Amino acid sequence: QVSTQSTWVLISIAAGVTLSAIAKHSKAEQTKVRLVRVMPNTPCMVGQSASAFSLGLNTTSEDKETMSKLLDSVGVSFELPEKLLDAVTGLSGSGPAYVYQFIEAMADGGVRAGLPRQVAQTLAAQTVLGSAQMVLTTGQHPGQLKDAVTSPGGTTIEGVHALENGGMRAAVMNAVCAAAAKSKELGAN
Repeated sequence: QVSTQSTWVLISIAAGVTLSAIAKHSKAEQTKVRLVRVMPNTPCMVGQSASAFSLGLNTTSEDKETMSKLLDSVGVSFELPEKLLDAVTGLSGSGPAYVYQFIEAMADGGVRAGLPRQVAQTLAAQTVLGSAQMVLTTGQHPGQLKDAVTSPGGTTIEGVHALENGGMRAAVMNAVCAAAAKSKELGAN
């Protein structure tokens, strides 16, 4: 008996390129190629990726399991409806660049305050790493963890106030939404 299922799985990591566009260009309906759209991020290179994927045409439950195992081997993954992958692109796909900018800015602040460059960069990166681990390990809302560090009239609230005056929160939210919109725009072309 001839199989009606292809042995091939086509996995796309192209930002914004929809499963329907991939199906059209790969002739998946005729060839029965199985389609998966993935948005990983570069921390996969150190086993710390935050990825999402959507299953497309001709995929099986085994494909879902394989994708989860594959992506979870280099971080964490979520199967999501394809309509959410542009948001994933804006958040975790592009997110490492935002975090690198934040680490760089913290290190520059440390240098400005008198620390040697390498010490400042290591302290900044480790602070981000440790803080992220606190969020993931405790399950607490980041605001609760921030409040636990912020004492009345202290140094931390002074720094938080400076970040709020600089529009940090709005700038980060705008960056995520701008990257998500660009991903959607790329898919429309």
